[in-house]
Amino acid sequence: MKYIGAHVHITGGVENAPEEARALKAGAFALFTKNQRQWVAAPLTVESIDRFRQRCDEYGYAARHILPHDSYLINLGNPDREGLEKSRTAFLDEMKRCEQLGLSLLNFHPGSSLKKISDEACLSLIAESVNLALAQTRGVCAVLENTAGQGSNLGYTFEQLAYIIDKVEDKSRVGVCIDTCHTFAAGYDIKSESGFTETFEHFDEVVGFKYLKGMHLNDSKKELGSHVDRHENIGKGELGMDVFRRIMQDSRFDNIPLVLETPDETLWAEEISLLYGFAERY
Repeated sequence: MKYIGAHVHITGGVENAPEEARALKAGAFALFTKNQRQWVAAPLTVESIDRFRQRCDEYGYAARHILPHDSYLINLGNPDREGLEKSRTAFLDEMKRCEQLGLSLLNFHPGSSLKKISDEACLSLIAESVNLALAQTRGVCAVLENTAGQGSNLGYTFEQLAYIIDKVEDKSRVGVCIDTCHTFAAGYDIKSESGFTETFEHFDEVVGFKYLKGMHLNDSKKELGSHVDRHENIGKGELGMDVFRRIMQDSRFDNIPLVLETPDETLWAEEISLLYGFAERY
């Protein structure tokens, strides 16, 4: 079964996210648990936590179908000690906020070397950062999102994701989120039928579908292998419609949150309905 949704807003409090998801007729959703462009936020109130949990229960949103995203400021592979410690503190806070809300996943971009250290050294720092956070929390899985490889951002190859996973001590609490735009921009041809088949066979060999905890469904403004992260609405970019139809009709992508991060939010309800239609015709 497919669980499709969008990255909804938390205006007025996190407790409003399930309301917005429900209005979109979404079966899943993503959210930030605080302002994503600030290092520090006020603690969640007991009232917000209780209302969020109650609304998720009332509307049938299970934790495994909710994919919170951490702050864009965090870099768990930062080669500068001060920046690394700041990122680790912020990431731990994000994990704890998920704990409070009863959520079981936290999606994050792996990190960037800032071109100051080797890729391998940066990937090792990311894994070390994840281990530190997992040791101080319970029940929340750290979900690595593949990137487009823009600038010095790592996590754009399946091998890099596997390298991090290999160094995470508790394999039951690490996973992967595949972003379709990032995958294409990183050089994986998921647009063609043969490329789609080859890409996900390769993913299964290198990482393994057992680690796939969610997906971001985005078309791409930029061409294959551009290493530029620019999302487009479904079917309106370089990827086209077929790749999304294939995902909806592939059981390997069942029972995980499939989340839109497309730029025109006014189209989210329409896109969710379209994607569910693809799944129903399978």
